Amino acid sequence: MEKTYKNIGYTMVILVPLIFAAFYKTYFGQFPEFSESTSALSQSKVSTFDHLHVFFAFLWILLLIVQPILIGIGKNKVHRVIGKISYLAFPLLILSAFPLIFRILHAGHPMLAYLPISDCVLLVLFYSLAIYNKKNTPKHMRYMIGTAAVFLGPIFGRLGPYVLDIHPKIMNNIKFIIIYLIFTGLIFLDKKYGRNFRPYLIILVAMVLKQTLFNILL
Repeated sequence: MEKTYKNIGYTMVILVPLIFAAFYKTYFGQFPEFSESTSALSQSKVSTFDHLHVFFAFLWILLLIVQPILIGIGKNKVHRVIGKISYLAFPLLILSAFPLIFRILHAGHPMLAYLPISDCVLLVLFYSLAIYNKKNTPKHMRYMIGTAAVFLGPIFGRLGPYVLDIHPKIMNNIKFIIIYLIFTGLIFLDKKYGRNFRPYLIILVAMVLKQTLFNILL
């Protein structure tokens, strides 16, 4: 693994407390009854589908943390074996988002379904590119980092209104600025060390398109 990315798995751990903080009011803070609504939008209570979505999302986060750590400590064979779990975990993660999308569509705010739909599209795009380049570790890793960036969408979408008292649209645009800064920095590092930064350019272009449509539609 490239020296610059040796600790990328440990860096991914930051997603865990962010998720707990963002989803505390609508999910984790309701344990064990889960009797309140999942959002102000749908006014629906936490369902079995929500639990499944949380499970597969956390499984994916766990893979994002563990897999680069395994590569960093030379456990390539274990990495490949665990990587095969993603062939099942990823489609289940995407499918688990469908009930959320349908709930938004039936809540009288169909345009807001753009958020989870666009997240799913980007996840599929980046994961597909990662698998296509699975024998090219640098490219594979960069596209997997792209899937991690997608998770910042729902995180910031809830941190804004529920934790920081910031309007969701403003918070979402702040999220895009943070993503641009992160990937611009990663591109700078790759250029500095003569590495292939094209995967990051693809991720950035996809994010710019997502933000553009976000501001047009919502």
